[in-house]
Formats: sequence, C-alpha cells, structure tokens
Amino acid sequence: MRRMFGFLIGTFVGALVGGVIALLLAPESGESLRNQLRQRGQGFVDDIRHSADSRRIELRNRLESLRAPREM
Repeated sequence: MRRMFGFLIGTFVGALVGGVIALLLAPESGESLRNQLRQRGQGFVDDIRHSADSRRIELRNRLESLRAPREM
C-alpha cells in the first residue's frame, strides 16, 4: 500500500512539474495549449481510474478465492 501511495504521489508531482514546464516552453497559443492540457489531464485521470478499477477487480477476485472453501 505504501508503494502505491508513493507511486501516485510521484506521478502527481511529475505531472504537475511537467505541466508547468510545458506552459513555460509552449510554442502554441494559450487557447490551443489549454485545450491540449485539458484533454491530456482528462486522459490521465481516465488512465488512473482504469488502473484503480483493474486493481480493485483483481483484489476482489483474490479475496473471493481466499474465502472459497477448499476442496480436498
């Protein structure tokens, strides 16, 4: 669990730093850049949700297999 929080914090900080650098060095107009950042941000959030859902399903299946009675 600790490793996951560390990963998520690192990912968030990396995205934040990358976003700031992109804004400072962007060769495009403000409106175009904002639209691109909004789309990338939404894609990032979607990826995180998908990963969390996949992990939740995996853990739920593992829990169900551990709770199931053993055959002898």
